[in-house]
Amino acid sequence: MNLVLVDPEEITPSGDAVLSGSRAEHLLKVLHAAPGHEVRIGVIDGPRGVGTVQAIAEGAVTLRCAFEGDTPPRPAIDLLLALPRPKVLRRLWAQIAALGVGQIILTNAEKVERNYFDTHVLSPESYRPLLIEGLQQARDTRLPAVSIHRQFRVLVEDQLDALAGPALRVVADPSASKALSQVVPAGAPQRLLLAIGPEGGWNAFELGLLAAHGFQPAGIGPRILRSDTACVALLAIAHSAIGHCGK
Repeated sequence: MNLVLVDPEEITPSGDAVLSGSRAEHLLKVLHAAPGHEVRIGVIDGPRGVGTVQAIAEGAVTLRCAFEGDTPPRPAIDLLLALPRPKVLRRLWAQIAALGVGQIILTNAEKVERNYFDTHVLSPESYRPLLIEGLQQARDTRLPAVSIHRQFRVLVEDQLDALAGPALRVVADPSASKALSQVVPAGAPQRLLLAIGPEGGWNAFELGLLAAHGFQPAGIGPRILRSDTACVALLAIAHSAIGHCGK
């Protein structure tokens, strides 16, 4: 944990935050916090700053918080992801947040099992703590927005423009003739919407529909990767290509 995140309502009018549970345990057992020690702290979707330990009592830690004026920018990449297997998605939440995305748009595809949509890992109670875990690792405060769409065609044709707005649209495709670094220009001034398919890949209809709505194919080589591996690799390359963390 490289940044302790708190909800806005946890900050008192006097600027204190009382932490218990896993956050307090980390402060006490890993950081060996004691009165007077300073730790990095941030407000979810708000600024970062420093928390000074004021008191420790019954496993709870009281911090006096001093925040910077500016909130970190929203990451400049949005992710359109065909819903992976539940156990893979559970692993991915924190990694995606750590790498940095503005929003995660989960969708159906031909090769997505229908029962994946019934998993508990799609509930905010399940994924929000994992997203926060990733943000704390990366020292970011901007929580990705999450939306879930069971109808791929409806999403692409009717909803995507409102969700993603103006953006450079790229779909990951191992058969693409251009690499992702060639399709995404260095220092791109606009947002990037990156579409990553299911384990078995997008089918011909899905690729055609994405192409009809402005998605350019791009790859990172001929190897077929698992969803979690592809997400990590593609997001890392995309961030490196655009050369800035947010917009």
